[in-house]
Amino acid sequence: MPRDRIRLKSLWDRITDAEEAALHVRDGMTVGMSGFTRAGDAKAVPAAIAARALHDPLKITLMTGASLGGNVDRELTEAKALARRLPFQADPTLRSAINRGEVMFIDQHLSETVELLRSRQMGPVDVAIVEAAAITEEGGIIPTTSVGNTATFAILAEKVIVELNLSQPAALEGLHDIYIPTRRPHRDPIPVLQPESRPGVPYIPVDPAKIAAIVVTDRTDSAASILPGDADTTAIAGHLTEFLQSEVRKGRLGPSLSPLQAGIGSIANAVMQGLADGPFSGLTMYSEVLQDSTFDLFDAGCLRFASGSSITLGPERQRDVLNRLEHYKPKLVLRPQEVSNHPEVVRRLGVIAVNTALEFDIYGNVNSTHVGGTHMMNGVGGSGDFARNAYMSIFVTKSLAKGGTISSVVPMVSHVDHCEHDVDILVTEVGLADLRGLAPRERAATIIRNCVHPTYRELASDYFKAASARGGHTPHLLEEAFSWHLRLRETGSMLPRQTVLA
Repeated sequence: MPRDRIRLKSLWDRITDAEEAALHVRDGMTVGMSGFTRAGDAKAVPAAIAARALHDPLKITLMTGASLGGNVDRELTEAKALARRLPFQADPTLRSAINRGEVMFIDQHLSETVELLRSRQMGPVDVAIVEAAAITEEGGIIPTTSVGNTATFAILAEKVIVELNLSQPAALEGLHDIYIPTRRPHRDPIPVLQPESRPGVPYIPVDPAKIAAIVVTDRTDSAASILPGDADTTAIAGHLTEFLQSEVRKGRLGPSLSPLQAGIGSIANAVMQGLADGPFSGLTMYSEVLQDSTFDLFDAGCLRFASGSSITLGPERQRDVLNRLEHYKPKLVLRPQEVSNHPEVVRRLGVIAVNTALEFDIYGNVNSTHVGGTHMMNGVGGSGDFARNAYMSIFVTKSLAKGGTISSVVPMVSHVDHCEHDVDILVTEVGLADLRGLAPRERAATIIRNCVHPTYRELASDYFKAASARGGHTPHLLEEAFSWHLRLRETGSMLPRQTVLA
């Protein structure tokens, strides 16, 4: 019975259906929804808002932790219910609307959204829509498989709508650590001294009077679309494992390394899985998203503890982990993303950050977000939070895309998300470039030699030689810096027509 999970009896009379709850959301409002990379997202009420907007037009500003599952972004976009969206998304329909200029998208570092809300540089939040596994005797909200920005949305919102999801196991209670930093400029240090630190409380503290509606649902999270590893991702993982072993031999890292962070996606997930074959033990994670690879490492006996902001899994792993949650629970904690991604904590713990690049250039600048410099893919996510503050900032990608018509290593990136000052290591299936302590010309030579696919290596070398002859600390030929991108736009390939793929 749903009332078994609503332990504050005075809230029982607020149980209603999604359509009735959705009426609390009106045109022009700012809505904060739970959800972080498909996990722990609100499911029924957003769909009801979209259905209503089809015949009763409204537009909202939608804030989340990260991407949503269940086609929520698609339905809201098709209903023309989105005026603005932030700080991250991954839906193809919404992406197209953003690139047409129909929805204003604010791409933010994931640690910063609630800081802007708390200081009133954005907002206010009118309504928070929060998925919960339970409500405590005092009205505290127990999140489900993510925390993201949910806690601050609920604390700051005028009204809170709770989606009580009975498909989420009650055993989730106790998994979370809700710590809200105090206000600047007199903020106390965040007391997270190791991945397993728990300075907060296991629920979101809200005034029960703000809970305007409770909607009972029974829908599982959307499973992650994680592609299996292949020869290229195996090679990338091998290069990275060999490099980390070398760091251990040189005494720069211990056998348990430093806490690991991995960005979302198939490549980063495959790279983390590859560590299970390495000689490391007693590993820890201090990350945002805990993916299939996290639990592979647990099962291999390599991983001791993992801290994140969400659990986002493929369909088989999702069923397995939720069915065995009591087994994994002592080794896990989920936090607000402003803590999981906080620069202070990331730097204190000495995190090794592994994130995925769309492209990088011969000097080490990384593009994580834009195709051709103009068209948004998903967003910068948390990669910047970690890259700038990590003990070691690593970016991985395959050297080729679209069957070899695109090189992921280019003379100059078409958009910069992470400048060369924040990038330490670059890895493709071709090899690994250690950029630490190198000047720009040394970086270029190392990247071209170690990371560029043989098909494009001579083209990259010729560009660098010509640019170096012209001079400069960071040599470039401005009239040719984007020539590969222009050729792709005009011919469908970055390669000159006479070139044959290696």
